[in-house]
Amino acid sequence: MNTARYVHWQDGGMWLGYFEEFPDYLTQGETLEDLQENLRDLYHDLTSGEIPGVRRVAELTVE
Repeated sequence: MNTARYVHWQDGGMWLGYFEEFPDYLTQGETLEDLQENLRDLYHDLTSGEIPGVRRVAELTVE
């Protein structure tokens, strides 16, 4: 089982969130569980190639 870090918060009656690796792609849900399910669907879409030109955050070691 893989894991992915995400940022989430509640705004009014909705939960919003995005993956740290994909900060341009936000999703929402009426409950935290709803948000997590929508994040799972979004992660699949982002990593499967279904969405062209996906921008990602990465780290690079430099000297």
